[in-house]
Amino acid sequence: MAGAESNVAIGLARLWHRVRWAGRVGADELGALVLRTLRAEGVDIGHAVTDGTGRPAGLLLTGPRLGTLTRVSYYRAGSAGSAVSPADVLPALAPGTGVLHLTGITPALSGSAAEAALAAAATARGAGITVCLDVNHRSRLWTADRARAALRPLLALTDLLVASEDELPLVLERPGAKEAEAVRGVLAEGVGEVVVKRGARGATTFTADGATDRAARRVDAVDLVGAGDAFVAGYLSGLLTGADVEARLHRAVITAAFAVATRGDWEGLPTRDELALFDQPDGTTLR
Repeated sequence: MAGAESNVAIGLARLWHRVRWAGRVGADELGALVLRTLRAEGVDIGHAVTDGTGRPAGLLLTGPRLGTLTRVSYYRAGSAGSAVSPADVLPALAPGTGVLHLTGITPALSGSAAEAALAAAATARGAGITVCLDVNHRSRLWTADRARAALRPLLALTDLLVASEDELPLVLERPGAKEAEAVRGVLAEGVGEVVVKRGARGATTFTADGATDRAARRVDAVDLVGAGDAFVAGYLSGLLTGADVEARLHRAVITAAFAVATRGDWEGLPTRDELALFDQPDGTTLR
């Protein structure tokens, strides 16, 4: 069981936050597995919808090829998740919600899924809920032009934008801009914070006050899939606890390091009391 939003949800739950997952799953064994796993990880699935029309759970296959290079194949067309609609997700935006987290994967699945993401962002923005959008582009799901057409309206409702260096152009009206110009343009459109993920080179957060860099934590990489989601979970955890930008980045790179050091999308994510393990000397055994 995996998926960008689910990975972030589990990551935040392990960091002691209350997390609610909204979406649609198949009325099949795989759909039950999704809900059972989320529930076991402490994620509230009270607003998850089980599709009763025979649509199956979505599927993806990961194939490790060269070292940490992994190939992913998607089988999500016609899945239960692709049928998600605004009516499925808006009830989850209950009073007291701090952050709505969206990714660019959901609007790639179908027209109704794109409507659901946009409606959720608009409702959250109207309620004063921080809207986080992780571009998370999947070229096997849609083209760059289709992604830009769907993500541009979402950008207008976004408070915190997360993107890798190659994904940033997907939210720009003119995609040819270099990073500095692109970030200025995104901030000028009303986004309060832009986080650019740089893989093994760390990350940078841009705000109106300037840029803050953070190097990645060095670990022996085992599996890179899910590292970006782990980073987002750590960053949002810092945001929810009132940490400043530097502290958010610190927690984000630590959670990402846990992810790449273990096999699986979310299985190795830390609990909050494990974050300090990076301060222990190499070779330490805690007994």
